Amino acid sequence: MPVSFTAIDFETANRGLASACALGVVRVRDGEVVDTRYSLIRPPAGHDAFEAGNIRIHGIRPADVRNAPTFDRLWQWMCENITDEDPDSTLVAHNAVFDTGVIRAANAACGGVARPWNYACTLRLARAAYTLRSYALPSASRAAGAEVVEHHNALSDSLACAGIVLDLARRSGARDMAGLAAHYGVTVQRAAL
Repeated sequence: MPVSFTAIDFETANRGLASACALGVVRVRDGEVVDTRYSLIRPPAGHDAFEAGNIRIHGIRPADVRNAPTFDRLWQWMCENITDEDPDSTLVAHNAVFDTGVIRAANAACGGVARPWNYACTLRLARAAYTLRSYALPSASRAAGAEVVEHHNALSDSLACAGIVLDLARRSGARDMAGLAAHYGVTVQRAAL
């Protein structure tokens, strides 16, 4: 099961995708977690209002991010430390349309420059692989044997997402993300993020 990838998860301050307020990153190489990162994020001006509903979901408040790095600094770290040549350069996220949307919107709000990334969605993979009542992250990760410890904590959710990919790699015998996705009839996407 030598699959390699980087699982990510964002939390947002409000319904706006540019309002990223937390990021979890789990790097997996050859089927082993080799690095985990968690950071709060100070949303950019104009996108920094925290909505009560979001605070209820993830518990992050404006005071928590006051001295946190901005998205552009964290994304610069991602781009410098995870290159196309790295075996774990494919990003995976549960409901990747949300997380890739956060990256695009937050990057644009910060005036950042997008670069091409490969990415896959564990929600789509879970729907193809498991028979569940719900494909929400807690249910899908439970089916994979990788329970979410603290749902809506970005690192915990990234670890659960990684657990889904590792379970599906084990089940399918896939040796890389392209093979894993193909086995389940899902496509690894490529987009500027």
